[in-house]
Amino acid sequence: MTEDSKVQINEVVLRDGLQNEPEFVATADKIALADLLSATGIRRLETTSFVSPKAIPNLRDASEVFAGITRSEDIHYTALVPNKRGADRALASHVDEVNLVMSIGEKHNLANMQMTCDQSLAQFRDILDMIAGSGIYPNGTIATAFGCPFEGPQTPARVLWAIETYRAMGIKGITVADTIGVANPRQVGQLVALILQDHPDLHLTLHFHNTRDLGLANALAAYDAGARSFDSALGGIGGCPYAPGATGNICTEDLVHMFHQCGIQTGVDLDRLIDVSHKLTSVLGHQTPGFVAKAGPSNKHHGRLSQCVNSISSIGRYEQPYPASIA
Repeated sequence: MTEDSKVQINEVVLRDGLQNEPEFVATADKIALADLLSATGIRRLETTSFVSPKAIPNLRDASEVFAGITRSEDIHYTALVPNKRGADRALASHVDEVNLVMSIGEKHNLANMQMTCDQSLAQFRDILDMIAGSGIYPNGTIATAFGCPFEGPQTPARVLWAIETYRAMGIKGITVADTIGVANPRQVGQLVALILQDHPDLHLTLHFHNTRDLGLANALAAYDAGARSFDSALGGIGGCPYAPGATGNICTEDLVHMFHQCGIQTGVDLDRLIDVSHKLTSVLGHQTPGFVAKAGPSNKHHGRLSQCVNSISSIGRYEQPYPASIA
Protein backbone atom coordinates (compact mmCIF):
# COMPACT_ATOMS: atom_id res chain seq x y z
CA MET A 1 0.00 0.00 0.00
CA THR A 2 1.65 3.25 -1.13
CA GLU A 3 1.05 6.65 0.43
CA ASP A 4 -0.53 7.81 -2.82
CA SER A 5 -3.19 5.10 -2.58
CA LYS A 6 -4.41 6.08 0.90
CA VAL A 7 -7.51 8.18 1.33
CA GLN A 8 -8.48 10.93 3.75
CA ILE A 9 -11.93 10.73 5.35
CA ASN A 10 -13.47 14.07 6.29
CA GLU A 11 -16.26 13.71 8.86
CA VAL A 12 -19.14 16.16 8.35
CA VAL A 13 -21.85 14.73 10.63
CA LEU A 14 -21.70 17.57 13.16
CA ARG A 15 -22.49 20.14 10.49
CA ASP A 16 -24.01 18.64 7.35
CA GLY A 17 -25.53 15.79 9.31
CA LEU A 18 -27.10 17.56 12.27
CA GLN A 19 -28.28 20.64 10.37
CA ASN A 20 -31.16 18.67 8.88
CA GLU A 21 -32.29 16.81 12.01
CA PRO A 22 -35.88 17.47 13.12
CA GLU A 23 -34.82 18.07 16.74
CA PHE A 24 -32.02 20.19 18.18
CA VAL A 25 -29.11 18.09 19.46
CA ALA A 26 -27.83 19.34 22.80
CA THR A 27 -24.51 21.16 22.81
CA ALA A 28 -23.02 18.70 25.30
CA ASP A 29 -23.93 15.79 23.00
CA LYS A 30 -22.31 17.51 20.01
CA ILE A 31 -19.13 18.07 22.01
CA ALA A 32 -19.12 14.44 23.21
CA LEU A 33 -19.55 13.18 19.63
CA ALA A 34 -16.74 15.44 18.43
CA ASP A 35 -14.38 14.12 21.08
CA LEU A 36 -15.29 10.49 20.33
CA LEU A 37 -14.78 11.05 16.60
CA SER A 38 -11.41 12.65 17.33
CA ALA A 39 -10.25 9.29 18.67
CA THR A 40 -11.19 7.24 15.59
CA GLY A 41 -8.29 8.24 13.35
CA ILE A 42 -10.22 10.79 11.30
CA ARG A 43 -7.97 13.69 10.41
CA ARG A 44 -10.50 16.34 9.35
CA LEU A 45 -13.67 17.11 11.31
CA GLU A 46 -16.24 19.66 10.14
CA THR A 47 -17.35 20.74 13.58
CA THR A 48 -20.14 23.24 12.86
CA SER A 49 -21.24 26.17 10.72
CA PHE A 50 -21.10 29.83 11.71
CA VAL A 51 -24.38 30.55 9.99
CA SER A 52 -27.34 32.63 11.12
CA PRO A 53 -29.37 30.80 13.81
CA LYS A 54 -32.49 31.85 11.93
CA ALA A 55 -31.30 30.03 8.81
CA ILE A 56 -30.05 26.85 10.54
CA PRO A 57 -31.42 26.71 14.11
CA ASN A 58 -29.78 23.34 14.79
CA LEU A 59 -26.32 24.95 14.65
CA ARG A 60 -27.08 27.99 16.79
CA ASP A 61 -24.50 26.82 19.36
CA ALA A 62 -21.51 26.90 16.97
CA SER A 63 -19.26 29.01 19.21
CA GLU A 64 -20.11 26.95 22.30
CA VAL A 65 -19.31 23.71 20.50
CA PHE A 66 -15.92 24.96 19.35
CA ALA A 67 -15.16 26.23 22.85
CA GLY A 68 -16.08 22.90 24.43
CA ILE A 69 -14.32 20.31 22.29
CA THR A 70 -11.02 18.76 23.31
CA ARG A 71 -8.78 19.36 20.34
CA SER A 72 -6.28 16.87 19.01
CA GLU A 73 -3.12 18.10 17.33
CA ASP A 74 -3.64 15.42 14.66
CA ILE A 75 -7.01 16.77 13.52
CA HIS A 76 -8.02 19.72 11.34
CA TYR A 77 -11.17 21.26 12.89
CA THR A 78 -13.16 23.01 10.19
CA ALA A 79 -16.30 25.14 9.97
CA LEU A 80 -18.55 26.29 7.17
CA VAL A 81 -18.51 30.09 6.89
CA PRO A 82 -21.17 31.71 4.68
CA ASN A 83 -20.30 35.42 5.07
CA LYS A 84 -18.14 38.02 6.84
CA ARG A 85 -20.12 37.82 10.07
CA GLY A 86 -19.53 34.08 10.14
CA ALA A 87 -15.83 34.65 9.45
CA ASP A 88 -15.61 36.92 12.50
CA ARG A 89 -17.04 34.16 14.68
CA ALA A 90 -14.74 31.57 13.10
CA LEU A 91 -11.69 33.70 13.83
CA ALA A 92 -12.79 34.13 17.44
CA SER A 93 -13.17 30.35 17.74
CA HIS A 94 -9.69 29.68 16.30
CA VAL A 95 -10.83 27.25 13.63
CA ASP A 96 -8.20 25.43 11.59
CA GLU A 97 -10.09 25.74 8.32
CA VAL A 98 -12.99 27.68 6.84
CA ASN A 99 -15.18 26.07 4.22
CA LEU A 100 -16.62 28.58 1.75
CA VAL A 101 -19.63 27.28 -0.19
CA MET A 102 -21.18 28.42 -3.46
CA SER A 103 -23.71 26.56 -5.56
CA ILE A 104 -22.92 26.82 -9.25
CA GLY A 105 -26.62 26.48 -9.87
CA GLU A 106 -27.58 30.16 -9.54
CA LYS A 107 -31.13 29.45 -8.34
CA HIS A 108 -29.92 27.09 -5.63
CA ASN A 109 -27.31 29.61 -4.51
CA LEU A 110 -30.07 32.19 -4.13
CA ALA A 111 -32.16 29.75 -2.09
CA ASN A 112 -29.27 28.44 0.01
CA MET A 113 -27.09 31.54 0.47
CA GLN A 114 -29.46 34.37 -0.49
CA MET A 115 -26.80 35.54 -2.95
CA THR A 116 -25.98 35.35 -6.63
CA CYS A 117 -22.76 33.55 -7.54
CA ASP A 118 -21.05 36.90 -8.15
CA GLN A 119 -22.12 38.06 -4.69
CA SER A 120 -20.82 34.84 -3.11
CA LEU A 121 -17.45 35.28 -4.81
CA ALA A 122 -17.26 38.86 -3.54
CA GLN A 123 -17.93 37.58 -0.01
CA PHE A 124 -15.20 34.99 -0.43
CA ARG A 125 -12.68 37.70 -1.33
CA ASP A 126 -13.61 39.67 1.77
CA ILE A 127 -13.36 36.57 3.98
CA LEU A 128 -9.96 35.67 2.53
CA ASP A 129 -8.76 39.18 3.35
CA MET A 130 -10.09 38.78 6.91
CA ILE A 131 -8.26 35.49 7.56
CA ALA A 132 -5.02 36.48 5.81
CA GLY A 133 -2.08 35.84 8.11
CA SER A 134 -4.15 33.87 10.63
CA GLY A 135 -2.96 30.45 9.52
CA ILE A 136 -6.53 29.37 8.75
CA TYR A 137 -6.72 27.12 5.71
CA PRO A 138 -9.32 28.17 3.10
CA ASN A 139 -11.35 25.46 1.38
CA GLY A 140 -13.96 26.19 -1.28
CA THR A 141 -16.94 23.93 -1.94
CA ILE A 142 -18.63 23.82 -5.35
CA ALA A 143 -22.18 22.78 -4.48
CA THR A 144 -24.67 21.32 -7.00
CA ALA A 145 -21.67 20.40 -9.14
CA PHE A 146 -23.47 17.51 -10.83
CA GLY A 147 -26.97 18.94 -10.82
CA CYS A 148 -29.12 21.73 -9.40
CA PRO A 149 -32.62 20.99 -8.04
CA PHE A 150 -33.98 24.04 -9.88
CA GLU A 151 -31.84 24.20 -13.04
CA GLY A 152 -30.92 20.58 -13.75
CA PRO A 153 -27.51 19.22 -14.84
CA GLN A 154 -24.40 21.39 -14.62
CA THR A 155 -21.65 21.17 -17.23
CA PRO A 156 -18.02 20.19 -16.54
CA ALA A 157 -17.07 23.60 -17.96
CA ARG A 158 -19.09 25.27 -15.21
CA VAL A 159 -17.29 23.21 -12.55
CA LEU A 160 -13.88 24.02 -14.04
CA TRP A 161 -14.80 27.71 -14.14
CA ALA A 162 -15.55 27.60 -10.42
CA ILE A 163 -12.29 25.78 -9.62
CA GLU A 164 -10.23 28.26 -11.62
CA THR A 165 -12.02 31.20 -10.00
CA TYR A 166 -11.52 29.81 -6.50
CA ARG A 167 -7.83 29.09 -7.04
CA ALA A 168 -7.18 32.50 -8.58
CA MET A 169 -8.45 34.19 -5.42
CA GLY A 170 -6.24 32.06 -3.15
CA ILE A 171 -8.51 29.20 -2.07
CA LYS A 172 -6.25 26.19 -1.54
CA GLY A 173 -8.57 23.19 -1.26
CA ILE A 174 -11.57 22.43 -3.46
CA THR A 175 -14.57 20.25 -2.62
CA VAL A 176 -16.83 19.14 -5.47
CA ALA A 177 -20.27 18.32 -4.06
CA ASP A 178 -23.13 16.25 -5.44
CA THR A 179 -25.54 18.15 -3.21
CA ILE A 180 -28.73 16.45 -4.37
CA GLY A 181 -27.35 13.01 -5.21
CA VAL A 182 -27.83 12.90 -8.97
CA ALA A 183 -24.35 11.83 -10.08
CA ASN A 184 -23.50 8.40 -11.50
CA PRO A 185 -20.13 6.59 -11.35
CA ARG A 186 -19.20 7.06 -15.01
CA GLN A 187 -19.97 10.79 -14.83
CA VAL A 188 -17.99 11.11 -11.59
CA GLY A 189 -14.95 9.33 -12.99
CA GLN A 190 -14.91 11.48 -16.09
CA LEU A 191 -15.23 14.74 -14.16
CA VAL A 192 -12.57 13.85 -11.58
CA ALA A 193 -10.15 12.82 -14.34
CA LEU A 194 -10.81 16.08 -16.17
CA ILE A 195 -10.26 18.17 -13.02
CA LEU A 196 -7.00 16.44 -12.11
CA GLN A 197 -5.78 16.64 -15.69
CA ASP A 198 -6.12 20.43 -15.57
CA HIS A 199 -5.12 20.78 -11.89
CA PRO A 200 -2.81 17.87 -10.99
CA ASP A 201 -1.61 19.55 -7.77
CA LEU A 202 -5.10 20.28 -6.46
CA HIS A 203 -6.18 19.12 -3.00
CA LEU A 204 -9.50 17.79 -4.28
CA THR A 205 -12.28 16.45 -2.06
CA LEU A 206 -15.47 14.74 -3.21
CA HIS A 207 -18.74 15.18 -1.31
CA PHE A 208 -21.52 12.75 -2.20
CA HIS A 209 -25.10 12.35 -1.04
CA ASN A 210 -26.76 8.96 -1.19
CA THR A 211 -30.12 10.18 -2.46
CA ARG A 212 -30.36 7.48 -5.14
CA ASP A 213 -28.15 4.85 -3.51
CA LEU A 214 -25.13 5.54 -5.72
CA GLY A 215 -22.98 7.31 -3.13
CA LEU A 216 -20.44 4.55 -2.46
CA ALA A 217 -20.22 3.61 -6.14
CA ASN A 218 -19.53 7.25 -6.94
CA ALA A 219 -16.83 7.41 -4.25
CA LEU A 220 -15.07 4.35 -5.66
CA ALA A 221 -15.28 5.78 -9.18
CA ALA A 222 -13.76 9.03 -7.92
CA TYR A 223 -10.96 7.09 -6.21
CA ASP A 224 -10.21 5.12 -9.38
CA ALA A 225 -9.98 8.45 -11.24
CA GLY A 226 -7.45 9.81 -8.74
CA ALA A 227 -9.40 11.43 -5.90
CA ARG A 228 -8.01 10.76 -2.41
CA SER A 229 -10.17 12.87 -0.09
CA PHE A 230 -13.84 12.26 0.72
CA ASP A 231 -16.51 13.88 2.89
CA SER A 232 -18.95 11.60 4.70
CA ALA A 233 -21.31 11.69 7.67
CA LEU A 234 -21.52 9.22 10.53
CA GLY A 235 -24.61 7.08 10.15
CA GLY A 236 -25.32 8.53 6.70
CA ILE A 237 -27.48 11.33 8.09
CA GLY A 238 -27.89 14.83 6.73
CA GLY A 239 -29.23 16.73 3.78
CA CYS A 240 -29.64 20.30 2.60
CA PRO A 241 -32.72 22.18 3.87
CA TYR A 242 -32.78 24.15 0.61
CA ALA A 243 -32.50 21.18 -1.77
CA PRO A 244 -35.88 19.49 -2.20
CA GLY A 245 -35.62 15.70 -2.08
CA ALA A 246 -31.97 15.57 -1.02
CA THR A 247 -31.21 12.94 1.60
CA GLY A 248 -28.20 12.12 3.73
CA ASN A 249 -24.51 12.04 3.02
CA ILE A 250 -22.67 8.84 2.26
CA CYS A 251 -22.20 7.00 5.54
CA THR A 252 -18.72 7.25 7.08
CA GLU A 253 -18.57 3.74 8.50
CA ASP A 254 -19.90 2.29 5.23
CA LEU A 255 -17.34 4.28 3.22
CA VAL A 256 -14.43 3.25 5.46
CA HIS A 257 -15.58 -0.38 5.35
CA MET A 258 -15.78 -0.32 1.54
CA PHE A 259 -12.28 1.12 1.19
CA HIS A 260 -10.82 -1.35 3.68
CA GLN A 261 -12.47 -4.27 1.89
CA CYS A 262 -10.89 -3.02 -1.35
CA GLY A 263 -7.46 -2.94 0.30
CA ILE A 264 -7.41 0.86 0.46
CA GLN A 265 -6.26 2.28 3.78
CA THR A 266 -7.91 5.24 5.52
CA GLY A 267 -6.14 5.37 8.88
CA VAL A 268 -9.56 5.12 10.57
CA ASP A 269 -10.36 2.55 13.26
CA LEU A 270 -13.60 1.04 11.91
CA ASP A 271 -14.58 -0.65 15.18
CA ARG A 272 -14.31 2.61 17.09
CA LEU A 273 -16.23 4.39 14.35
CA ILE A 274 -19.06 1.87 14.60
CA ASP A 275 -19.19 2.40 18.37
CA VAL A 276 -19.58 6.15 17.84
CA SER A 277 -22.29 5.49 15.26
CA HIS A 278 -24.24 3.54 17.89
CA LYS A 279 -23.82 6.49 20.24
CA LEU A 280 -25.18 8.80 17.53
CA THR A 281 -28.29 6.64 17.18
CA SER A 282 -28.85 6.92 20.92
CA VAL A 283 -28.40 10.71 20.84
CA LEU A 284 -30.79 11.17 17.91
CA GLY A 285 -33.39 8.77 19.22
CA HIS A 286 -33.88 7.14 15.84
CA GLN A 287 -32.13 4.75 13.47
CA THR A 288 -29.70 6.07 10.87
CA PRO A 289 -29.43 4.98 7.20
CA GLY A 290 -26.01 3.35 7.45
CA PHE A 291 -25.59 -0.41 7.00
CA VAL A 292 -22.29 -1.49 8.56
CA ALA A 293 -23.16 -0.30 12.07
CA LYS A 294 -26.23 -2.56 11.94
CA ALA A 295 -24.82 -5.63 10.19
CA GLY A 296 -21.22 -5.39 11.35
CA PRO A 297 -18.12 -5.54 9.14
CA SER A 298 -18.08 -8.29 6.51
CA ASN A 299 -15.27 -10.11 8.36
CA LYS A 300 -17.44 -10.46 11.46
CA HIS A 301 -18.32 -14.08 12.34
CA HIS A 302 -21.29 -15.29 14.34
CA GLY A 303 -19.94 -18.28 16.23
CA ARG A 304 -20.72 -21.97 15.76
CA LEU A 305 -23.42 -23.16 13.38
CA SER A 306 -25.25 -24.81 16.29
CA GLN A 307 -25.62 -21.41 17.93
CA CYS A 308 -27.17 -20.01 14.78
CA VAL A 309 -29.58 -22.97 14.53
CA ASN A 310 -30.58 -22.57 18.15
CA SER A 311 -31.13 -18.88 17.63
CA ILE A 312 -33.38 -19.53 14.63
CA SER A 313 -35.33 -22.20 16.50
CA SER A 314 -35.94 -19.85 19.40
CA ILE A 315 -37.63 -17.44 17.03
CA GLY A 316 -39.95 -20.22 15.90
CA ARG A 317 -39.68 -19.52 12.20
CA TYR A 318 -38.87 -23.12 11.27
CA GLU A 319 -40.50 -25.11 14.06
CA GLN A 320 -43.27 -26.34 11.73
CA PRO A 321 -42.45 -28.53 8.69
CA TYR A 322 -42.83 -27.15 5.20
CA PRO A 323 -46.32 -27.56 3.68
CA ALA A 324 -46.67 -30.68 1.53
CA SER A 325 -47.11 -28.55 -1.56
CA ILE A 326 -43.51 -27.32 -1.39
CA ALA A 327 -41.85 -30.25 0.44
